[in-house]
Amino acid sequence: MPITPATAANSSSNGTSPAILLELVDEQGNTIGTAEKLSAHQAPGRLHRAFSVFLFDEQGRLLLQRRALNKYHSPGVWSNTCCGHPYPGESPFAAAARRTYEELGVSPSLLAEAGTVRYNHPDPASGLVEQEYNHLFVGMVQSALRPDPEEVGETAFVTPDELRELHSRATFSAWFMTVLDAARPAVRELTGPSRGW
Repeated sequence: MPITPATAANSSSNGTSPAILLELVDEQGNTIGTAEKLSAHQAPGRLHRAFSVFLFDEQGRLLLQRRALNKYHSPGVWSNTCCGHPYPGESPFAAAARRTYEELGVSPSLLAEAGTVRYNHPDPASGLVEQEYNHLFVGMVQSALRPDPEEVGETAFVTPDELRELHSRATFSAWFMTVLDAARPAVRELTGPSRGW
């Protein structure tokens, strides 16, 4: 399982950025308003729209990322290929493609919807809460990665066995297993039954 440090120069600006707004939703995923990103994650959390991406290479290995150490939420933990929040009015599909490129410097060669999952996961380290209505996407990556080191600390392509081994010794995001389990039917359809997902 080769792990690659993120050293590319897709740098973010160091200036003060405007407040990022998230789309608040009801239990059916209907938009009911907006909230500033940090406030939506403060306990007890406000239900908001999110997305999670799972990209695979041609050998059926899952691309993981270890979140950069400077991130305010869940820094330094392993997680799925990419996750984030659409801007208000932005489709989850467009947001997933946009953030995958912004974080990893690559556009998926295939990206397909894989359902939704709703969860409530507190992050014990930060005290923040992931109260999310999450849109899931699976796809393929066939280009070389150019991760933004402000977003991504390391990347790794893993088989199911390698994931189990890494998961047993490393810290993963609170939401990782929830979103992976919810996406498994689409993952199996994409990778085929012989890959073991």
